[in-house]
Amino acid sequence: MILVTPIGTVHSPYKKTQDMPIQPAFSKARGSVEVSSKYAAGLKDIEGFSHIIIIYHFHESGKTKLLAKPFLDDTLRGVFATRSPHRPNHIGLSVVRLVGHRDNILYVEGLDVLDGTPLLDIKPYVPNFDEAGFGNVRIGWLEGKLK
Repeated sequence: MILVTPIGTVHSPYKKTQDMPIQPAFSKARGSVEVSSKYAAGLKDIEGFSHIIIIYHFHESGKTKLLAKPFLDDTLRGVFATRSPHRPNHIGLSVVRLVGHRDNILYVEGLDVLDGTPLLDIKPYVPNFDEAGFGNVRIGWLEGKLK
């Protein structure tokens, strides 16, 4: 068994799942990431990064589907070949722009997360670590669907 404890809460303008954008790349929404005070010391030096990766629990998903119909396709695909929230462990991640930091609150832009979402972790986005060296990246069924 794995026990994961939320470290905070994501606050966004999205109160209903149907109002949320599909991915952070399609969002300009601002919000905040509130880290529980007992973890606030872990935010030291975060303001030096322009973007962060937030990892969270899809707490409103409530179901698991091993086949999902993605927003850019009409074909059922394996859930692990999609970004569907209906995953076995209901874990999501988004890369968002960090626009401010005060105490235990991070102010962010580009949110695609439901208000009140439990925050599991934060990592700095570092292009040299997150994009470097891959070359010849293939994007499967999304080939030709993105601009």
